[in-house]
Formats: sequence, C-alpha cells, structure tokens
Amino acid sequence: MSIRLDGRVAAITGAGAGLGRSHALLFASLGAKVVVNDLGATLDGRGEAQSAADAVVEEIKSQGGTAVANHDSVADETGARRIVQSAITQFGRIDILVNNAGILRDKSFAKMETQDFLAVLAVHLHGGFHCCKAAWPHMLEQKYGRIILTTSPSTNGNFGQSGYAAAKLGLIGMMNCLALEGSKHDVLVNAISPGAVTRMTERVTPPHLLRYLRPELVSPAVAWLASEACRISGQTIAASAGGFSRVHAFETRSVQFDPELEITVDMIDEAFPRISDLSAAVAVQPGPLGDVEERLRSIGRLGVVGEGSSHG
Repeated sequence: MSIRLDGRVAAITGAGAGLGRSHALLFASLGAKVVVNDLGATLDGRGEAQSAADAVVEEIKSQGGTAVANHDSVADETGARRIVQSAITQFGRIDILVNNAGILRDKSFAKMETQDFLAVLAVHLHGGFHCCKAAWPHMLEQKYGRIILTTSPSTNGNFGQSGYAAAKLGLIGMMNCLALEGSKHDVLVNAISPGAVTRMTERVTPPHLLRYLRPELVSPAVAWLASEACRISGQTIAASAGGFSRVHAFETRSVQFDPELEITVDMIDEAFPRISDLSAAVAVQPGPLGDVEERLRSIGRLGVVGEGSSHG
C-alpha cells in the first residue's frame, strides 16, 4: 500500500521556508491541495512579506501540484480563521492542519523582557489554539480531521528558550485534551518534535551535523500523521537526522501512603529515593486522575472496580 493524500486539503502554517516548506512540497506531491500560509516575518516575528508563501506556491505548481498562498498571522484570531477559510473557499473543505509557524526571541531569563516572552507564546501557543479552534468545527462536522502540532526538544531544557519551551510544552497539554475530544469524530491530534536545520537553528547547529538535519527528513513523519493510515492520537513523534521515535511522559511507581492518616514531611524525605526511582516507571495515563483509584484499592481504601469512584 502506498500512502497518499489524494483529495485531502491541508493548511500548513509557517510554510514559506524550512520545515513548513518541506511539508508543503511533500504533501502536494502526495496529492493534497495545500494552503501555504506564511506571514513572511523575520525570525523574531517582526515585519511581513508575501513573497515567501508565494514562492512555495509557485514551486508546487511547477511540479504539477495544487496550492494557494495565505499571508495571515496565526497570532491573530481573525487571521487564523482566514487561513482555514482559504481552504474552505478555494477547495471546499479542510482535512489537515499542520501548526508549524514560529518565531524566536532567545534570551536568558534574567535578560528577557516580558514582551518577548508573550510574543513567543502568541505565535506558538496562541497561534496553535487559534488555528485549531478555526478548523475544529469543520473537522467535527465532516467527521474527519488530522491535526499536527509542532513541539520541540527544547521542552527538555535549552538555555535562553524559556518562552519557546513553555509555549511548545503548552501545545502538548492542548494536544492531550483535543485527542480525547476529537477521537469519536475521527479527528486525530498529534505532535511532531523535529530536529532540523532551518533559519531558527542554523546558527547553533554543529557544522558536522548540518547535512544530516535536513527538513525533508522530518516531513515523511508529518505526512504519515496527516494520512488516513494514521490511527493514533495524542502522541508525539520525534524526528531528526532520519531517526524517529515516540516521546511520552512517564512517572515513577507511586509510594502510596494511607490518605486517611497523617502524612508528614519526614515521611516524604524518607521515601524520596523510592518516589524518584525510575526503574519501575510507567507511561502516564490519559486524564487528570491517572492511576489514583488503582492505588487506593491497593491499600484497601476503595472496593473492587464498580464499588467506588474517586470522582465522589
């Protein structure tokens, strides 16, 4: 079986260069009709130029594909609606949304201005929300959709990127909730955590790795997440230098005290080596309560399944 995107309509933000351009070219080559969105701003999000998106559209058309340009900002709610409306107006529907647009304003936390932190959140986190919000009702109504959010390995920590990492991890929290809400409508929401040389990263990438961190080595994973073959939701796929993996949050096995008795600070201190022991870590469970009922049953504070509920 050959994975194709024939008949599907995709909106890809920040598609005028780098990863977004690579995604757009691949999607179009697989048969998708593509809305190429790019404000044409500088790396720090200032200014705008329509030439970036227009050039990618012409490149797609020259290769026999179908695409239109959109120059709105994802950071603006009205702009995000216009991105989605471009797909509806030009192609009659929207099946795929790739939230890829981004800016950088890297500074150490001590030197960062509040406006820089908020500007990064506005594009990455708020922009992801605005675009998802605009596409969501269309996807629910047609009972089909694929949304790919772009997160980052910087969520693990990277000097000078507190705003960027906060926004990227915020998208993961949103993804986890949307995955639950969209599943019964076949609207699947996943994330890509890419490692690629773009204008955002070229200055800090070791020279000997440049040839291996090409954006086109990430795009196949994004295209798969955007396809009908994808049946997962709420997952993050890391992609860099031709390597692919699943990223997931884990937690250690809980040290369970009796919640009907006093729990002291000294008890936490004594138990902390076991609390932090990763040897028996398990994947975090969906939902806010995790394994709380199972733990309470293990010490006899709840009956068998069906006899009690931690929801009250």
